[in-house]
Amino acid sequence: MTDLTEAVPVPLTTRKDWSSDQEVRWCPGCGDYSILSAVQMLMPDLGVRRESTVFLSGIGCAARFPYYMSTYGMHSIHGRAPAIATGLATTRPDLDVWVVTGDGDALSIGGNHLIHALRRNVNITILLFNNQIYGLTKGQYSPTSEMAKVTKSTPFGSLEHPFNPLSLALGAEAGFVARTHDMDRKHMMETFRRAHAHKGASFVEIYQNCNVFNDGAFEGITGKEHRADMLIPLVHGEPIRFGSEGQFGVIMDPDGSVEVVEVATVGEDALLVHDEKKENPGLAFQLSRLSRGPFEPTPIGVFRDVEHDEYGEQMAEQIATATERRGPGDFAALLRSGSSWTVS
Repeated sequence: MTDLTEAVPVPLTTRKDWSSDQEVRWCPGCGDYSILSAVQMLMPDLGVRRESTVFLSGIGCAARFPYYMSTYGMHSIHGRAPAIATGLATTRPDLDVWVVTGDGDALSIGGNHLIHALRRNVNITILLFNNQIYGLTKGQYSPTSEMAKVTKSTPFGSLEHPFNPLSLALGAEAGFVARTHDMDRKHMMETFRRAHAHKGASFVEIYQNCNVFNDGAFEGITGKEHRADMLIPLVHGEPIRFGSEGQFGVIMDPDGSVEVVEVATVGEDALLVHDEKKENPGLAFQLSRLSRGPFEPTPIGVFRDVEHDEYGEQMAEQIATATERRGPGDFAALLRSGSSWTVS
């Protein structure tokens, strides 16, 4: 049988081709709109087919995403999108599988599913919309909400230390880990492009504003008047330097931790050179911990991009090897082998 995906060139498409006919139903002003636009504008440039693209989601505001993409997709159950994506990506390696999730969906009930998809290095691209709140259920605190956060479910303030999504992903040894934000479409598109190009599990955290229940959570660092002095661009092979006049930089201390300094004080030669290809995730982890929250200078961009064996390929090779050695399986014999019995 002829493989049409290889025989027929990928057709040229536009953003309109990737946009479904469904009415987009997020709150007016929600950051999800800009993320959706960035993805829809990027897809025509990726050289992929709509019929070979799948968007999967769990539960939450972000989970409406598959409805608005003119591709295959599924609005699944709370926290389980990475598990469903694992099954799909490993059995259908010809598909581009994306997971759209939120901080509540991915890091609360879905926490284990997320870390195992990352550690297995399944070939999926995960976009985590982080607004530091539960939006769909009307404003309860989430796993990324700051301590002392007063919400409907924490009227006296949250007592819980929040997750750092990037630190979590790096702890699971994800091969590609990055951060972007909903106020910069160009940066989002480039970050998503690189995440998609990575073979294996890719994880992108997106700072996303919930203008109803947590408005302005990231304004102090993503607002246009603040970005130069508050966002630290990570560029592979270049010294980590930022500021409206490049006056600030990042150095590594003798104990391996990193800190923000004034370049005039330490000199440019002392600045840490970013290495996203470093096999050991320690440097990327330290950079993910540089900011205590979106009120301090915060790194943005690609933290880690390293290649590992992809889970689906390994699984297919294992099955092929077993079939070659033992021949095709006999399902009926399997059912009647070992601990089986007949019910009369």
